[in-house]
Amino acid sequence: MRTFVALMRGINVGSARKLPMTDLRALCTALGLERPQTYIQSGNLLVDSKNNGPALRRLLEKEIAARFRFAVDVIVRTAADWEGYVATNPFGGDANALPKMLHLYLPRDPLKSGAAKALEQRAQMGERVGFAGGALWIDYGADGVARSKLSPLLIDRACGSPTTGRNWNSVLKISKMIEERARE
Repeated sequence: MRTFVALMRGINVGSARKLPMTDLRALCTALGLERPQTYIQSGNLLVDSKNNGPALRRLLEKEIAARFRFAVDVIVRTAADWEGYVATNPFGGDANALPKMLHLYLPRDPLKSGAAKALEQRAQMGERVGFAGGALWIDYGADGVARSKLSPLLIDRACGSPTTGRNWNSVLKISKMIEERARE
């Protein structure tokens, strides 16, 4: 049994694509996944599974679509992968990187070569793009995500598959949840 982090993309935004976390945890239990745990309403899930990452992703995507009647891209990583992202954050020691404006982006499929460079070329004043440990990092700077030209569609195209992002605060909270699970 291994612990996985599964990130749902684009749920609970606005009035569409509602996926209550209590229902997601119940679905995971019904599927035989152990210790389902969620963090906030944006689709951050920790589960223990005998499956490998790709099999778990396919299972969750299939069952979420059947149960909630809409397709959701699910990005799955091991707990060890997640801890690696925390350790290799290229902006982690930078006092200018605001935790709410610094985002980890994970693609569903392996990251397309040159993704960070392609996004760097589109970055606006104050935005920085980094690549470390198989993950893409964007520091949106003080102007924030809302004013950025680095749109989700542009990020997906550069990465070569659907991606989802989490800010540094969320990355650290999920890391803490992983650590707490390991002590149980």
